[in-house]
Amino acid sequence: MKVLIGLSGGVDSAVAAYLLKKQGHEVIGAMMSIWNNSFKVTKIKSYDTCFGPEDEDIEAVHKIADFIKIPLHIIDCREEYKKCVLENFRNEYKEGRTPNPCILCNAYIKFGVFPATVKKAGIVFEKFATGHYANIVFDNYHNMYQLHRGSDLNKDQSYFLYRFTQKTLSETLFPIGKYTKKHVRSIAKKIGIPVAEKPESQDFYCGNYNDILKFPVNQGDIVDKNGKILGKHNGIWNYTIGKRKGLGLTGGTNNPLYVIDILSKQNSVVVGSKEDLYSSSLTAEKTSWCSIPNPKDSIEATVKIRQQHKPAKATITPKGTFLVKIKFSEPQISITVGQSAVFYKDNIVLGGGIIRKTTS
Repeated sequence: MKVLIGLSGGVDSAVAAYLLKKQGHEVIGAMMSIWNNSFKVTKIKSYDTCFGPEDEDIEAVHKIADFIKIPLHIIDCREEYKKCVLENFRNEYKEGRTPNPCILCNAYIKFGVFPATVKKAGIVFEKFATGHYANIVFDNYHNMYQLHRGSDLNKDQSYFLYRFTQKTLSETLFPIGKYTKKHVRSIAKKIGIPVAEKPESQDFYCGNYNDILKFPVNQGDIVDKNGKILGKHNGIWNYTIGKRKGLGLTGGTNNPLYVIDILSKQNSVVVGSKEDLYSSSLTAEKTSWCSIPNPKDSIEATVKIRQQHKPAKATITPKGTFLVKIKFSEPQISITVGQSAVFYKDNIVLGGGIIRKTTS
């Protein structure tokens, strides 16, 4: 079978490519280019990020392709990435929300525009593969594909993939989904892949988010729950729910203050105690059910409100085709508007939606 493998320059996609070729597939390598050199990067943390200068990654994918002996193509996805991911990123922060750009990128660029552009270039393949820690299983009962968590739960990336369609699931392979990160590293070292020791990507962007946002200073009030002005801010986009450091405020050593809400229309940042960060329910919109038919009635599941969140028991109630209400068994801390709530049943990713409202 002809398989297109998306290479990032890291060890996971490199080992995925190696395994595919070992299985006897005809493997074609490709890297999507999303970085625009017009960006002026400040306060660089690391080049091991999703969005950043690509010179080192391009050099790495060439070494990987040469080592595995597969053809390689560098695919220009810069404009599509800018329109889909970066513009959404800016718009969400402007409205006081905290987006997850990796979810949009995976759904519409990495597993959409990227392989589609390769096909338009006349390169023929039957399946598209990546080095994600996730699994795809066909469910005979529902007669549909299901997205499952990666076997290494510490590295599981299914949270970022809940917006997959049945078409995407049917055309995708995750060669390392059943492996642990430790096993992947050991394979890379054993066969001598050039990037065996390369650190993995940790962040979305290598610099300061303001490099992307480029908003002018827009001073507003920092207030308490009763509207009392406690201080000033230079832009609501500098704050996220749960933020404590850098507020320039103090509630006393025994009562630290946290960001508990961001009011874009009032241009205000609301602060309160840690207890004020807990919410018992949320409303999610733009819901996508990737592994089961759209439910008509309430279902019991576990829900993650961010990638590193432990799935919490909840009742999910549909409120329309693309809207759900989620009631948690126990209140959850720092539910953040703009992030995604992803629904699980054991290891199956049922679907998810974008958080738009929380209630205590």
